[in-house]
Amino acid sequence: MFGTLASGELETARLRRDLGFSCGGIRMEGENMVPQGGDGEGEQVNETVPFQIQQHPFEQTQKLVVGYALTPKKKKSFLQPKLEVLARRKGICFVPIDLNRPLSEQGPFDIVLHKLLGKEWQDVIEDYQKKHQEVTVLDPPGAIQRIHNRQSMLQGLADLNLSDCSGSIFVPKQMVVLKDSASSADRAIEAGLKFPLVAKPLWIDGTAKSHQLFLAYDRRSLAELDPPLVLQEFVNHGGVMFKVFVVGDTIKVVRRFSLPNISNCEKAKVDGVFQFPRVSSAAASVDNADLDPSVAELPPKPFLEALAKELRILLGLRLFNIDMIREHGSKNVFYVIDINYFPGYAKMPDYEQVFVDFFHDMAQAKQKKRHCK
Repeated sequence: MFGTLASGELETARLRRDLGFSCGGIRMEGENMVPQGGDGEGEQVNETVPFQIQQHPFEQTQKLVVGYALTPKKKKSFLQPKLEVLARRKGICFVPIDLNRPLSEQGPFDIVLHKLLGKEWQDVIEDYQKKHQEVTVLDPPGAIQRIHNRQSMLQGLADLNLSDCSGSIFVPKQMVVLKDSASSADRAIEAGLKFPLVAKPLWIDGTAKSHQLFLAYDRRSLAELDPPLVLQEFVNHGGVMFKVFVVGDTIKVVRRFSLPNISNCEKAKVDGVFQFPRVSSAAASVDNADLDPSVAELPPKPFLEALAKELRILLGLRLFNIDMIREHGSKNVFYVIDINYFPGYAKMPDYEQVFVDFFHDMAQAKQKKRHCK
């Protein structure tokens, strides 16, 4: 694991034969290297950097092996050639985990990067984590499970200690509907929720349906929705949402179009259920739009840094994104409306370099720890 990679075609052939994994932008196991597009989670990344081992005689000693267990969709989106090339130059190698073999028989790994659903995988990774405490698992399955449930996802956010920051954070009023959506209107009103209400599936299970959002304008419209659901009070926010990407200590923010404000007049005239447009794609970007600065201005950096730090502690996660909105008419009153684990990072500017630095810092921290023993 810690040997130096030699250059030339013989070494490439040896790696292909002996290891059978993707390293530094070269697809092993007989695959041809082709441009990797988006996976529905973000815009297509077209930049492909063909990598020839012999062109880099200065390659560093391999220091970090990242074993990954990702769906084909997530692998295609995340493991872009540019990421693999930059990682290889820092001595970081990505190795696929074979789900048909015991995880303990594979490796050795320094980091396990995963995003798979299901109780079986959770049991596998938790058992591996207990037996291989020297390996960093990104992230603990129990912590991930919390934000797969929209009821538990936002619990505790309103109690975060952000008093010294230039902003305040809230969570929209919400309630859970486990069954009988028709009678949920009475309970929503009793709980103090006001129409229109955003309706979201309770569970995030990796399917497209679990990300479908609806806006219910009246009591009768709730009967058209299939529980289990989370009903969340709609907050006017000027039609702009902030997606805050977190990778360890690094934060990146992008803006996306969202639903426009809803006036009291519209509330009185409109009824029924309307499906939200998807706002996660690059097509929803507001970067080139002519918007009111009070709406489009990014949240203050100190506020975001403090929020991300508190959330890393609260959630026990290092790879996630926060969907935030600014209450319309306010200076810096924000609402967190969703949190996603290991989101489509291809939408984040310079994600490749951010992850390389993130993994490289981990490698240095491990070396420092070894020297201190």
